[in-house]
Amino acid sequence: QVQVHESGGGSVQTGGSLRLSCTASGNTDSRYHYCLTWFRQAPGKEREGVASTTTPGDTYYLGAVRDRFTISQDNAKNTVYLQMDNLQPEDTAMYYCAAALETYCTGNFRPERYDYWGQGTQVTVSS
Repeated sequence: QVQVHESGGGSVQTGGSLRLSCTASGNTDSRYHYCLTWFRQAPGKEREGVASTTTPGDTYYLGAVRDRFTISQDNAKNTVYLQMDNLQPEDTAMYYCAAALETYCTGNFRPERYDYWGQGTQVTVSS
């Protein structure tokens, strides 16, 4: 059973930084590897894709976070990180890591493409 676990959320003031981590485990089929993407959901809003990577290493970002957030991955550890700098109050949300088992990761931001989700980690930015 695939499991996804996030960590690293917290409360910061405007302009602060946080680093989120996401680790996936439980895959037993060597034909597939994890495609990991960060999503977030603020109260009363739809879940939105924040950052993702492709198998060749390309990165995709939500426009509102580009130039402030950086996604990186450690394939050996099945882990992705989200470095969040210059955080703003509008970044306040529950952040989720989602995993799909694929032969090639395309950096997809559609939630329905992901079968496995972490429990979420709260990020709160105060002004």
